[in-house]
Amino acid sequence: MKIEQIYTGCLAQGSYYIESNGEVAIIDPLREVQPYIDKAVAAGAKIKYIFETHFHADFVSGHVTLSEKTGAPIVYGPEATTTFESIIAKDEQEFKLGELTFVVLHTPGHTMESTTYLLRDKNGKDHALFTGDTLFLGDVGRPDLAQKAATMTQEELAGTLYDSLRNKIIPLADDITVYPAHGAGSACGKNMMKETVDTLGNQKEMNYALRPDMTKEEFIKEVTDGLLPPPAYFPLNVKMNKEGYKNIEEVIAQGENALSPNAFEAAANETGAVMLDVRHQSDFAKGHIPGSIFIGIDGSFAPWVGDLIKDVQQPILLIADKDRIEETITRLSRVGFDNTIGYLDGGFEAWKKASKEYDMITSIPATEFKQVTNDSENEAPVFDVRKPGEFQSEHVVNAHHTSLSELNEHLAEFPDNETFYVHCAGGYRSMIAASILKIRGIHNLIDIQGGFKAIKEAGIETTDYACPSILK
Repeated sequence: MKIEQIYTGCLAQGSYYIESNGEVAIIDPLREVQPYIDKAVAAGAKIKYIFETHFHADFVSGHVTLSEKTGAPIVYGPEATTTFESIIAKDEQEFKLGELTFVVLHTPGHTMESTTYLLRDKNGKDHALFTGDTLFLGDVGRPDLAQKAATMTQEELAGTLYDSLRNKIIPLADDITVYPAHGAGSACGKNMMKETVDTLGNQKEMNYALRPDMTKEEFIKEVTDGLLPPPAYFPLNVKMNKEGYKNIEEVIAQGENALSPNAFEAAANETGAVMLDVRHQSDFAKGHIPGSIFIGIDGSFAPWVGDLIKDVQQPILLIADKDRIEETITRLSRVGFDNTIGYLDGGFEAWKKASKEYDMITSIPATEFKQVTNDSENEAPVFDVRKPGEFQSEHVVNAHHTSLSELNEHLAEFPDNETFYVHCAGGYRSMIAASILKIRGIHNLIDIQGGFKAIKEAGIETTDYACPSILK
Protein backbone atom coordinates (compact mmCIF):
# COMPACT_ATOMS: atom_id res chain seq x y z
CA MET A 1 0.00 0.00 0.00
CA LYS A 2 1.21 3.48 -0.87
CA ILE A 3 -0.56 6.66 0.21
CA GLU A 4 0.90 9.99 -0.86
CA GLN A 5 -0.52 13.37 0.05
CA ILE A 6 0.18 15.96 -2.65
CA TYR A 7 -0.23 19.27 -0.85
CA THR A 8 -0.47 22.60 -2.66
CA GLY A 9 0.28 25.46 -0.30
CA CYS A 10 -1.18 28.24 -2.45
CA LEU A 11 -4.61 26.61 -2.21
CA ALA A 12 -4.00 24.91 1.15
CA GLN A 13 -5.30 21.82 -0.67
CA GLY A 14 -4.44 18.16 -0.42
CA SER A 15 -4.98 15.63 -3.19
CA TYR A 16 -4.09 11.96 -2.78
CA TYR A 17 -2.35 9.20 -4.71
CA ILE A 18 -3.14 5.70 -3.42
CA GLU A 19 -1.52 2.64 -5.01
CA SER A 20 -1.89 -1.12 -4.45
CA ASN A 21 -0.80 -4.02 -6.67
CA GLY A 22 -0.45 -1.92 -9.80
CA GLU A 23 -3.75 -0.05 -9.36
CA VAL A 24 -4.06 3.61 -8.43
CA ALA A 25 -6.82 5.86 -7.08
CA ILE A 26 -6.57 9.66 -7.16
CA ILE A 27 -8.65 11.68 -4.72
CA ASP A 28 -9.54 15.34 -5.41
CA PRO A 29 -6.91 15.93 -8.14
CA LEU A 30 -5.57 19.34 -9.07
CA ARG A 31 -6.32 20.88 -12.48
CA GLU A 32 -2.92 19.90 -13.92
CA VAL A 33 -3.09 16.11 -14.02
CA GLN A 34 0.11 15.04 -15.78
CA PRO A 35 2.05 14.59 -12.50
CA TYR A 36 -0.46 11.92 -11.39
CA ILE A 37 -0.16 10.12 -14.71
CA ASP A 38 3.64 10.30 -14.64
CA LYS A 39 3.72 8.94 -11.10
CA ALA A 40 1.56 5.96 -12.06
CA VAL A 41 3.59 5.24 -15.20
CA ALA A 42 6.85 5.35 -13.22
CA ALA A 43 5.40 2.77 -10.83
CA GLY A 44 4.15 0.56 -13.65
CA ALA A 45 0.62 1.11 -12.38
CA LYS A 46 -2.74 2.10 -13.89
CA ILE A 47 -5.10 4.76 -12.59
CA LYS A 48 -8.32 2.86 -11.87
CA TYR A 49 -10.52 5.40 -10.04
CA ILE A 50 -10.83 9.15 -9.57
CA PHE A 51 -12.68 9.84 -6.31
CA GLU A 52 -14.21 13.25 -5.66
CA THR A 53 -15.27 14.13 -2.12
CA HIS A 54 -17.68 16.86 -3.30
CA PHE A 55 -18.06 19.69 -5.80
CA HIS A 56 -15.17 21.92 -4.79
CA ALA A 57 -15.81 25.65 -4.61
CA ASP A 58 -12.30 26.98 -4.01
CA PHE A 59 -10.54 25.28 -6.92
CA VAL A 60 -11.24 23.52 -10.20
CA SER A 61 -10.50 19.83 -9.90
CA GLY A 62 -8.66 17.87 -12.60
CA HIS A 63 -11.16 15.02 -12.59
CA VAL A 64 -12.56 15.55 -16.09
CA THR A 65 -9.18 15.84 -17.82
CA LEU A 66 -7.68 12.96 -15.82
CA SER A 67 -10.61 10.73 -16.79
CA GLU A 68 -10.26 11.68 -20.47
CA LYS A 69 -6.54 10.90 -20.43
CA THR A 70 -6.67 7.62 -18.48
CA GLY A 71 -10.16 6.21 -18.99
CA ALA A 72 -10.59 5.99 -15.21
CA PRO A 73 -14.17 6.65 -14.04
CA ILE A 74 -15.01 9.62 -11.84
CA VAL A 75 -16.74 8.64 -8.61
CA TYR A 76 -18.97 10.91 -6.54
CA GLY A 77 -21.07 10.14 -3.51
CA PRO A 78 -24.89 10.14 -3.27
CA GLU A 79 -26.87 13.22 -4.38
CA ALA A 80 -24.21 14.43 -6.85
CA THR A 81 -25.29 15.29 -10.39
CA THR A 82 -22.90 15.92 -13.28
CA THR A 83 -23.21 16.71 -16.97
CA PHE A 84 -20.28 14.40 -17.76
CA GLU A 85 -20.16 10.64 -17.31
CA SER A 86 -19.58 9.63 -13.70
CA ILE A 87 -20.38 6.96 -11.13
CA ILE A 88 -22.76 8.22 -8.45
CA ALA A 89 -22.01 5.77 -5.67
CA LYS A 90 -24.39 4.57 -3.01
CA ASP A 91 -23.72 4.97 0.69
CA GLU A 92 -21.40 2.17 1.89
CA GLN A 93 -20.70 1.02 -1.67
CA GLU A 94 -17.26 -0.60 -1.99
CA PHE A 95 -14.56 -0.15 -4.62
CA LYS A 96 -11.62 -2.56 -4.86
CA LEU A 97 -8.12 -1.22 -5.51
CA GLY A 98 -5.51 -3.98 -5.60
CA GLU A 99 -5.57 -5.48 -2.11
CA LEU A 100 -7.40 -2.46 -0.68
CA THR A 101 -11.06 -1.52 -0.38
CA PHE A 102 -12.59 1.95 -0.47
CA VAL A 103 -15.92 2.32 1.33
CA VAL A 104 -18.16 5.25 0.43
CA LEU A 105 -19.47 7.09 3.50
CA HIS A 106 -22.05 9.72 2.59
CA THR A 107 -21.44 12.61 5.01
CA PRO A 108 -23.63 15.55 3.93
CA GLY A 109 -23.44 18.91 5.67
CA HIS A 110 -20.66 20.91 4.06
CA THR A 111 -22.60 20.20 0.87
CA MET A 112 -25.31 17.62 0.37
CA GLU A 113 -23.17 15.40 -1.88
CA SER A 114 -20.16 15.55 0.47
CA THR A 115 -18.65 12.11 0.91
CA THR A 116 -15.71 10.66 2.81
CA TYR A 117 -13.85 7.56 1.68
CA LEU A 118 -12.84 4.93 4.23
CA LEU A 119 -9.81 2.88 3.19
CA ARG A 120 -9.46 -0.71 4.43
CA ASP A 121 -6.26 -2.70 4.15
CA LYS A 122 -5.91 -6.22 2.72
CA ASN A 123 -7.04 -7.69 6.04
CA GLY A 124 -10.21 -5.62 6.07
CA LYS A 125 -8.98 -3.31 8.86
CA ASP A 126 -9.97 0.34 8.69
CA HIS A 127 -6.76 2.20 7.89
CA ALA A 128 -7.43 5.75 6.64
CA LEU A 129 -10.23 8.24 6.08
CA PHE A 130 -10.19 10.77 3.26
CA THR A 131 -12.55 13.37 4.64
CA GLY A 132 -12.71 16.06 1.95
CA ASP A 133 -14.27 19.18 3.47
CA THR A 134 -16.41 17.25 5.94
CA LEU A 135 -13.71 17.02 8.62
CA PHE A 136 -10.59 19.17 8.75
CA LEU A 137 -7.86 19.00 11.35
CA GLY A 138 -9.17 21.24 14.12
CA ASP A 139 -12.35 22.22 12.30
CA VAL A 140 -15.10 21.15 9.91
CA GLY A 141 -16.23 22.46 6.53
CA ARG A 142 -18.31 25.62 6.50
CA PRO A 143 -22.01 24.88 5.93
CA ASP A 144 -22.95 27.98 3.95
CA LEU A 145 -21.57 27.25 0.47
CA ALA A 146 -24.39 25.09 -0.87
CA GLN A 147 -27.40 26.95 0.49
CA LYS A 148 -28.93 27.91 -2.84
CA ALA A 149 -28.15 24.61 -4.54
CA ALA A 150 -29.52 22.55 -1.68
CA THR A 151 -32.44 24.91 -0.86
CA MET A 152 -31.37 24.67 2.78
CA THR A 153 -30.26 27.26 5.28
CA GLN A 154 -26.74 27.16 6.65
CA GLU A 155 -28.20 26.17 10.01
CA GLU A 156 -29.98 23.18 8.43
CA LEU A 157 -26.78 22.15 6.67
CA ALA A 158 -24.84 22.51 9.92
CA GLY A 159 -27.35 20.25 11.65
CA THR A 160 -26.94 17.71 8.86
CA LEU A 161 -23.16 17.88 9.29
CA TYR A 162 -23.54 17.26 13.02
CA ASP A 163 -25.45 14.06 12.28
CA SER A 164 -22.90 12.96 9.66
CA LEU A 165 -19.99 13.36 12.06
CA ARG A 166 -21.69 11.49 14.87
CA ASN A 167 -23.22 8.70 12.80
CA LYS A 168 -20.42 8.05 10.31
CA ILE A 169 -17.08 9.34 11.61
CA ILE A 170 -16.97 9.42 15.43
CA PRO A 171 -17.81 5.69 15.70
CA LEU A 172 -14.67 4.79 13.71
CA ALA A 173 -11.48 3.59 15.43
CA ASP A 174 -9.10 6.14 16.97
CA ASP A 175 -6.03 4.81 15.13
CA ILE A 176 -7.41 5.65 11.68
CA THR A 177 -5.38 8.29 9.83
CA VAL A 178 -7.35 11.36 8.73
CA TYR A 179 -6.47 12.91 5.37
CA PRO A 180 -8.47 16.14 4.79
CA ALA A 181 -8.85 18.14 1.58
CA HIS A 182 -7.61 21.40 3.11
CA GLY A 183 -5.36 22.87 5.78
CA ALA A 184 -4.78 26.22 7.42
CA GLY A 185 -5.34 29.15 5.08
CA SER A 186 -8.27 27.70 3.15
CA ALA A 187 -11.48 29.69 2.98
CA CYS A 188 -13.48 26.45 3.33
CA GLY A 189 -13.13 26.50 7.12
CA LYS A 190 -12.28 28.84 10.00
CA ASN A 191 -9.69 27.44 12.40
CA MET A 192 -7.76 24.66 10.71
CA MET A 193 -4.50 23.32 12.11
CA LYS A 194 -1.23 23.85 10.27
CA GLU A 195 -0.71 20.07 10.23
CA THR A 196 -2.15 18.19 7.25
CA VAL A 197 -2.37 14.62 8.63
CA ASP A 198 -3.55 13.35 12.02
CA THR A 199 -5.18 10.41 13.75
CA LEU A 200 -8.90 10.36 14.25
CA GLY A 201 -8.32 9.74 17.96
CA ASN A 202 -6.41 12.99 18.36
CA GLN A 203 -9.12 14.86 16.47
CA LYS A 204 -11.75 13.43 18.81
CA GLU A 205 -9.78 14.88 21.72
CA MET A 206 -8.99 18.35 20.39
CA ASN A 207 -11.43 19.20 17.57
CA TYR A 208 -14.32 21.18 19.05
CA ALA A 209 -16.72 19.76 16.45
CA LEU A 210 -16.20 16.19 17.69
CA ARG A 211 -16.79 16.84 21.40
CA PRO A 212 -18.99 14.01 22.71
CA ASP A 213 -20.95 16.35 25.01
CA MET A 214 -21.75 18.91 22.29
CA THR A 215 -25.45 19.25 21.49
CA LYS A 216 -26.67 19.84 17.96
CA GLU A 217 -27.74 23.37 18.89
CA GLU A 218 -24.27 24.15 20.28
CA PHE A 219 -22.65 22.69 17.18
CA ILE A 220 -24.79 24.76 14.82
CA LYS A 221 -24.01 27.95 16.72
CA GLU A 222 -20.27 27.24 16.83
CA VAL A 223 -19.94 26.23 13.17
CA THR A 224 -21.93 29.18 11.80
CA ASP A 225 -20.45 31.81 14.12
CA GLY A 226 -17.90 34.17 12.61
CA LEU A 227 -18.13 32.96 9.02
CA LEU A 228 -16.75 35.50 6.58
CA PRO A 229 -18.63 35.84 3.27
CA PRO A 230 -17.41 33.23 0.76
CA PRO A 231 -15.35 34.57 -2.16
CA ALA A 232 -17.42 35.50 -5.20
CA TYR A 233 -15.69 32.99 -7.47
CA PHE A 234 -16.76 29.96 -5.40
CA PRO A 235 -20.09 29.31 -7.21
CA LEU A 236 -18.33 29.64 -10.57
CA ASN A 237 -15.81 26.97 -9.61
CA VAL A 238 -18.62 24.68 -8.46
CA LYS A 239 -20.28 25.13 -11.87
CA MET A 240 -17.07 24.16 -13.68
CA ASN A 241 -16.59 21.13 -11.46
CA LYS A 242 -20.14 19.99 -12.21
CA GLU A 243 -20.15 20.73 -15.92
CA GLY A 244 -16.55 20.43 -17.10
CA TYR A 245 -14.00 22.83 -18.53
CA LYS A 246 -11.30 23.35 -21.17
CA ASN A 247 -8.18 21.21 -21.18
CA ILE A 248 -5.42 23.01 -19.30
CA GLU A 249 -3.05 22.61 -22.25
CA GLU A 250 -5.41 24.80 -24.31
CA VAL A 251 -5.55 27.38 -21.52
CA ILE A 252 -1.74 27.54 -21.30
CA ALA A 253 -1.31 27.76 -25.08
CA GLN A 254 -3.75 30.68 -25.24
CA GLY A 255 -2.06 32.51 -22.38
CA GLU A 256 1.50 32.08 -23.71
CA ASN A 257 0.91 34.82 -26.24
CA ALA A 258 3.90 37.19 -26.12
CA LEU A 259 2.90 40.82 -26.74
CA SER A 260 5.14 43.79 -27.40
CA PRO A 261 4.53 46.86 -25.24
CA ASN A 262 2.46 48.46 -28.00
CA ALA A 263 0.44 45.28 -28.60
CA PHE A 264 0.00 44.77 -24.84
CA GLU A 265 -1.31 48.32 -24.44
CA ALA A 266 -3.66 47.89 -27.39
CA ALA A 267 -4.97 44.58 -26.07
CA ALA A 268 -5.67 46.13 -22.68
CA ASN A 269 -7.58 49.00 -24.26
CA GLU A 270 -9.53 46.89 -26.75
CA THR A 271 -10.50 43.93 -24.55
CA GLY A 272 -10.94 45.51 -21.13
CA ALA A 273 -8.55 42.90 -19.77
CA VAL A 274 -7.24 43.14 -16.23
CA MET A 275 -3.51 43.85 -16.27
CA LEU A 276 -2.25 41.53 -13.57
CA ASP A 277 1.26 42.15 -12.22
CA VAL A 278 2.57 39.12 -10.33
CA ARG A 279 6.11 40.29 -9.51
CA HIS A 280 7.34 40.88 -5.96
CA GLN A 281 5.65 43.75 -4.14
CA SER A 282 8.87 45.74 -3.87
CA ASP A 283 9.32 45.59 -7.66
CA PHE A 284 5.73 46.70 -8.18
CA ALA A 285 6.25 49.65 -5.83
CA LYS A 286 9.34 50.79 -7.76
CA GLY A 287 7.47 50.83 -11.05
CA HIS A 288 4.34 49.42 -12.66
CA ILE A 289 1.96 50.00 -15.55
CA PRO A 290 -0.76 52.50 -14.62
CA GLY A 291 -4.04 50.70 -14.05
CA SER A 292 -2.46 47.34 -13.30
CA ILE A 293 -3.33 45.35 -10.19
CA PHE A 294 -0.68 43.66 -8.08
CA ILE A 295 -1.23 40.10 -6.81
CA GLY A 296 2.17 38.51 -6.34
CA ILE A 297 2.77 34.95 -7.49
CA ASP A 298 4.78 34.25 -4.32
CA GLY A 299 1.89 34.83 -1.92
CA SER A 300 -1.62 33.39 -1.61
CA PHE A 301 -1.96 34.13 -5.28
CA ALA A 302 -4.88 32.09 -6.61
CA PRO A 303 -7.29 32.72 -3.70
CA TRP A 304 -6.70 36.48 -3.88
CA VAL A 305 -7.22 36.50 -7.64
CA GLY A 306 -10.52 34.72 -7.11
CA ASP A 307 -11.57 36.98 -4.26
CA LEU A 308 -10.71 40.26 -5.97
CA ILE A 309 -11.13 39.72 -9.73
CA LYS A 310 -14.16 37.48 -9.07
CA ASP A 311 -15.34 36.80 -12.66
CA VAL A 312 -13.60 33.71 -14.05
CA GLN A 313 -14.45 34.85 -17.60
CA GLN A 314 -12.53 38.11 -17.16
CA PRO A 315 -9.73 38.48 -19.78
CA ILE A 316 -6.31 38.78 -18.12
CA LEU A 317 -3.01 40.18 -19.36
CA LEU A 318 0.09 39.25 -17.38
CA ILE A 319 3.13 41.22 -16.29
CA ALA A 320 5.55 38.59 -15.02
CA ASP A 321 9.06 37.25 -15.36
CA LYS A 322 9.17 35.08 -18.48
CA ASP A 323 10.24 31.96 -16.61
CA ARG A 324 7.06 32.17 -14.51
CA ILE A 325 4.48 32.73 -17.25
CA GLU A 326 3.36 29.10 -17.52
CA GLU A 327 3.28 28.74 -13.74
CA THR A 328 1.10 31.84 -13.43
CA ILE A 329 -1.36 30.68 -16.11
CA THR A 330 -1.55 27.26 -14.46
CA ARG A 331 -2.21 28.69 -11.03
CA LEU A 332 -4.90 30.98 -12.44
CA SER A 333 -6.57 27.97 -14.06
CA ARG A 334 -6.63 26.14 -10.73
CA VAL A 335 -9.31 28.57 -9.59
CA GLY A 336 -11.10 28.69 -12.95
CA PHE A 337 -9.51 31.77 -14.53
CA ASP A 338 -8.95 30.32 -17.99
CA ASN A 339 -9.04 33.54 -20.00
CA THR A 340 -5.42 34.70 -19.89
CA ILE A 341 -4.94 36.23 -23.36
CA GLY A 342 -1.25 37.15 -23.32
CA TYR A 343 1.71 38.53 -21.45
CA LEU A 344 4.06 41.49 -21.76
CA ASP A 345 7.09 40.23 -23.70
CA GLY A 346 10.22 41.29 -21.87
CA GLY A 347 8.26 42.18 -18.74
CA PHE A 348 8.10 45.58 -17.12
CA GLU A 349 11.63 46.44 -18.25
CA ALA A 350 10.46 46.24 -21.87
CA TRP A 351 7.64 48.67 -21.00
CA LYS A 352 10.15 51.16 -19.59
CA LYS A 353 12.51 50.78 -22.55
CA ALA A 354 9.60 51.57 -24.85
CA SER A 355 9.30 54.91 -22.99
CA LYS A 356 5.82 54.08 -21.83
CA GLU A 357 4.30 55.89 -18.87
CA TYR A 358 4.61 54.11 -15.55
CA ASP A 359 3.63 54.72 -11.96
CA MET A 360 5.17 54.06 -8.51
CA ILE A 361 4.01 53.56 -4.94
CA THR A 362 5.71 55.22 -2.01
CA SER A 363 6.72 52.48 0.42
CA ILE A 364 8.58 53.19 3.65
CA PRO A 365 10.08 51.02 6.40
CA ALA A 366 8.26 50.79 9.73
CA THR A 367 11.12 52.65 11.43
CA GLU A 368 10.37 55.69 9.28
CA PHE A 369 6.67 55.33 10.01
CA LYS A 370 7.54 55.38 13.73
CA GLN A 371 9.09 58.82 13.30
CA VAL A 372 5.81 59.96 11.75
CA THR A 373 3.82 58.64 14.72
CA ASN A 374 6.17 60.44 17.12
CA ASP A 375 5.47 63.74 15.39
CA SER A 376 2.59 65.25 17.34
CA GLU A 377 1.76 67.54 14.42
CA ASN A 378 1.39 64.65 12.02
CA GLU A 379 -1.77 62.64 12.61
CA ALA A 380 -2.01 60.98 9.21
CA PRO A 381 -4.58 58.17 9.30
CA VAL A 382 -3.50 54.52 9.18
CA PHE A 383 -5.53 51.84 7.41
CA ASP A 384 -5.13 48.19 8.35
CA VAL A 385 -6.25 45.82 5.55
CA ARG A 386 -5.89 42.53 7.46
CA LYS A 387 -8.80 40.23 8.26
CA PRO A 388 -11.22 41.27 11.02
CA GLY A 389 -9.87 38.69 13.46
CA GLU A 390 -6.29 39.86 12.94
CA PHE A 391 -7.28 43.48 13.53
CA GLN A 392 -9.39 42.73 16.59
CA SER A 393 -6.64 40.74 18.26
CA GLU A 394 -4.09 43.56 17.99
CA HIS A 395 -3.62 46.72 15.91
CA VAL A 396 -1.97 50.12 15.74
CA VAL A 397 -3.63 52.52 18.16
CA ASN A 398 -6.33 54.61 16.37
CA ALA A 399 -5.93 52.65 13.11
CA HIS A 400 -8.88 52.30 10.76
CA HIS A 401 -9.82 48.82 9.57
CA THR A 402 -10.85 47.91 6.03
CA SER A 403 -10.12 44.31 5.13
CA LEU A 404 -8.68 43.73 1.68
CA SER A 405 -11.59 41.51 0.63
CA GLU A 406 -14.02 44.39 1.15
CA LEU A 407 -11.83 47.26 -0.01
CA ASN A 408 -13.94 48.21 -3.02
CA GLU A 409 -17.02 48.57 -0.81
CA HIS A 410 -15.29 51.11 1.46
CA LEU A 411 -13.48 53.45 -0.95
CA ALA A 412 -15.37 56.49 0.38
CA GLU A 413 -13.66 56.02 3.76
CA PHE A 414 -10.22 56.86 2.40
CA PRO A 415 -9.13 60.53 2.44
CA ASP A 416 -9.33 62.40 -0.87
CA ASN A 417 -6.35 64.71 -0.41
CA GLU A 418 -4.75 63.90 2.92
CA THR A 419 -1.84 61.46 2.97
CA PHE A 420 -2.61 58.17 4.68
CA TYR A 421 -0.73 54.95 5.45
CA VAL A 422 -1.71 51.39 4.67
CA HIS A 423 -0.39 48.10 6.04
CA CYS A 424 -1.22 44.41 6.42
CA ALA A 425 0.58 41.63 8.30
CA GLY A 426 3.73 41.34 6.20
CA GLY A 427 3.52 43.67 3.21
CA TYR A 428 1.85 41.48 0.56
CA ARG A 429 -1.82 42.41 1.03
CA SER A 430 -1.11 46.10 1.58
CA MET A 431 0.52 46.32 -1.84
CA ILE A 432 -2.52 44.65 -3.38
CA ALA A 433 -4.66 47.23 -1.59
CA ALA A 434 -2.43 50.08 -2.77
CA SER A 435 -2.72 48.92 -6.38
CA ILE A 436 -6.53 48.76 -6.14
CA LEU A 437 -6.74 52.20 -4.53
CA LYS A 438 -4.62 53.71 -7.29
CA ILE A 439 -6.81 52.08 -9.95
CA ARG A 440 -9.75 53.78 -8.21
CA GLY A 441 -8.02 57.15 -8.44
CA ILE A 442 -6.76 57.30 -4.84
CA HIS A 443 -3.04 58.10 -5.01
CA ASN A 444 -2.30 59.85 -1.70
CA LEU A 445 -1.17 56.70 0.10
CA ILE A 446 2.05 55.36 1.60
CA ASP A 447 2.68 51.65 2.10
CA ILE A 448 4.40 50.42 5.27
CA GLN A 449 6.96 47.77 4.36
CA GLY A 450 6.87 44.54 6.35
CA GLY A 451 3.39 45.24 7.69
CA PHE A 452 2.29 44.70 11.27
CA LYS A 453 5.22 42.42 12.03
CA ALA A 454 7.67 45.24 11.23
CA ILE A 455 5.47 47.75 13.06
CA LYS A 456 5.67 45.67 16.25
CA GLU A 457 9.43 45.26 15.88
CA ALA A 458 9.80 49.04 15.48
CA GLY A 459 8.10 49.59 18.84
CA ILE A 460 5.11 51.50 17.53
CA GLU A 461 2.21 51.69 19.99
CA THR A 462 -0.41 48.99 19.52
CA THR A 463 -3.44 47.79 21.44
CA ASP A 464 -3.12 45.02 24.00
CA TYR A 465 -3.15 41.56 22.44
CA ALA A 466 -6.38 39.57 22.71
CA CYS A 467 -6.55 35.92 21.68
CA PRO A 468 -8.86 35.62 18.62
CA SER A 469 -10.63 32.64 20.21
CA ILE A 470 -12.16 34.86 22.91
CA LEU A 471 -13.32 37.59 20.54
CA LYS A 472 -16.73 36.12 19.80
